[in-house]
Formats: sequence, C-alpha cells, structure tokens
Amino acid sequence: MRLALQYLLSVIFIVQMYLAMALFALFWTPFVMLRREAVFDAVHSYCRWVRTSAAVLVGLKSEIRGEVPSDEVLIGAKHQSFFDIILMVSVLPRPKFIMKKELLWAPIVGWYAKKLGCIPVDRGKRGKAIKMMVAAVQAGIAWPGQIIIYPQGTRVAAGAAKPYKVGVGVLYSQLGQDCVPAATNVGVFWPRHGLLRKPGLAVVEFLPRIPAGLPVEAFMERIEPEIEGASNRLMAEAGFPSGRR
Repeated sequence: MRLALQYLLSVIFIVQMYLAMALFALFWTPFVMLRREAVFDAVHSYCRWVRTSAAVLVGLKSEIRGEVPSDEVLIGAKHQSFFDIILMVSVLPRPKFIMKKELLWAPIVGWYAKKLGCIPVDRGKRGKAIKMMVAAVQAGIAWPGQIIIYPQGTRVAAGAAKPYKVGVGVLYSQLGQDCVPAATNVGVFWPRHGLLRKPGLAVVEFLPRIPAGLPVEAFMERIEPEIEGASNRLMAEAGFPSGRR
C-alpha cells in the first residue's frame, strides 16, 4: 500500500514538474527575449520549484555541499539522473552544458539551452567529437560561466561502472581553467528509468578544485577516483549497498 502511494505521488510530481516547465517558460520567455541574462533567473526559479515540489510531494529533499563555484571554471560532474542537473542549475550563477546536439530540438529545453550558451556536440567518432567540442567551447567562450561536462558521457545508474572519457581532460587542457569535480547520490532516489521517486536526501557535492595546468593524463588519473570515491560515499550515506554492480 505504501509503495503504491509512493508511485501515485511520483506520477503526480512528474506531471506537475513538466507542466511547471511549460508554465515557467511561458512566463519567462518575454523577459528572456528582452534581456538575455533573464534566462538565468528563469532556470534558477524553475529548478528551485522542482526541488521544493520534490520535497513536498515525494519526500525527496535535496542539499548542495561544498563551495559553489561562481567564476569561470570547468565542472566535471557525476550524472545519474535529471535531478542532479536540477540541483546544480539551482545554485550555479551562470551554468551551461556540454550537451547532445539532439537536445537542441527538444521543446522548451532546446531554446533555453541556446540562451544559456550550452555547447551542442554531435556524437560521432571520438576524435571528431572531441575536436568539435573544443572548437564549440572556444567559439563561445566570451559568454562567461560555469561549463558543465559529464566525463562518463551519459547518465550512469547508481552503483554501475562506466569508464571516464578523455574529452573532459582535453577540454580542461584547452581551456586552461580550474576544474571543479562534482559528486552525487541522486540516482539512489531518482533512477535513470522508471516512475518511482523515493524519499530521502539527494546530494550534489562540489569537491576541491583541480588547478589548471596539469597534463591530461595526470588530470584523468585524478578526476575519476575523486568523483567516484565521493559519489560512493554519498550513496553509502543514503543506504545504497557499497561497491559497484
């Protein structure tokens, strides 16, 4: 009975979340068209709504730990579900993402992604994709902010193993900026697939910076264990079994 109620509340939450996306977009679009920087007010307000409604409807509270970067940095983040995006965007002053090119065609999301200055990448051969990504970032670097990239390239279920791609290291090297690793446990409560949203405390934690200037190999050797170790700690804190599947 309790599980059935949680499923029902999860469906209600999901429906209102997407309805709210449309309503927030409708409200904010005129402001964004008049003043592009209003896009940050728009996404901040929507993401905070999702965090609040998740806590009220399904008992999923959320917390940001660590120092939130406000300067121009690269953020290498663990990605487990849509909710870790919501948490980061709710607090980062000027977030923009390295994202799949296909998302540009998504209703609402695509238009707002363009306004944020997100960098679309056409997934293809690895070498070609990396070159396109670096070129796109450098072309848009005049629009300052926090560039978010997922080193594993996609959402990864809680406890699952997936190798880190070298693209994050190449981007770190080319930009010459500090990198802030970010860990999370949101996949324990909000999985990649399915409707159930579980009660608990979802966390995104910004870890200590990796200073600019490391060789790519040294950077890659550092970022993966830092993010994975912190994410495993957060998942264990949430009651998720230790170790990977």
